[in-house]
Amino acid sequence: MELRTLRAFVEVVRQGGFSQAAKVVFATQSTVSKAVKQLEDELGATLLERAGPRSSLTAAGEIVLRRAQAMLAERDDLLAELDELRGLRRGLLRLGLPPLGSSTLFAPLFASYRSRYPAVEIRLEEHGSRRLEDMLLGGEVDFAASLMPIPEAFEMEPVRSEPLVALLPSSHPCAQAGAVTFPQLAASPFILFESGFALNAVILGACERHGLTPQVAARSAQIDFIVALVAAGLGIGFLPRMIAEQRAHPGVAQVPLAEPGTDWSMALIWRRGGYLSDAARAWLALVREHYSGTPGQPSARA
Repeated sequence: MELRTLRAFVEVVRQGGFSQAAKVVFATQSTVSKAVKQLEDELGATLLERAGPRSSLTAAGEIVLRRAQAMLAERDDLLAELDELRGLRRGLLRLGLPPLGSSTLFAPLFASYRSRYPAVEIRLEEHGSRRLEDMLLGGEVDFAASLMPIPEAFEMEPVRSEPLVALLPSSHPCAQAGAVTFPQLAASPFILFESGFALNAVILGACERHGLTPQVAARSAQIDFIVALVAAGLGIGFLPRMIAEQRAHPGVAQVPLAEPGTDWSMALIWRRGGYLSDAARAWLALVREHYSGTPGQPSARA
């Protein structure tokens, strides 16, 4: 059953005849007549009693008219909803962001996005990068933020790259150094983020390249708690420079880490070849608008 034949039938009834209906649907009278006949043949019932120029509904026609009007109204509602999505008068944006750095990198974008598209609902998931990548592959979020390098399963938009700094207790022998390396820090216990944070892999991978296996004194998902543990002398921590600068503490020295391959490079990622809604594409456009050419942004793109 085609909506075209239903509409022809409904208009014949509304307009009181085939010729008037033909004008409304922009077709010839014979085309409208054939459409109604096709519908009758398909349903196996006579819908209209044809008496001269006018027609009247049969009992079957009454039923079909009621149902056809409802189906056509549903079609119109469907198209209207899709138009609203395309115009971003409604929609859903699902984002996965890690706790580390998101407040600095993405909070300002939330405000801009909400200002432009106030009717779009934003759902936020907060986890470590590895968990977010799994959610992205499972279709649970439209975008996630993760550290580069990015697996081949994803496309990406680079956001920002920052060097790491070591957080040392003010009494540490290297607290006044201009820069430090992992061999210089090997004797000190490390305070890392919880498992699932991609920054851990960056730090431990660099240690492994030196043949070092650091002692891990504690793990936490809370930046302020890690800084407090360092100040208390429990060990040393590591943060991207821009985040460390926001967490200055009188008992903690921030010393640049002189280690190649340890930059904290954040990217917005999405499933390669996956569908992006209009709301999602608008978010991606905003990220590109905001971070394109930003100092510290990596130049490579997938």
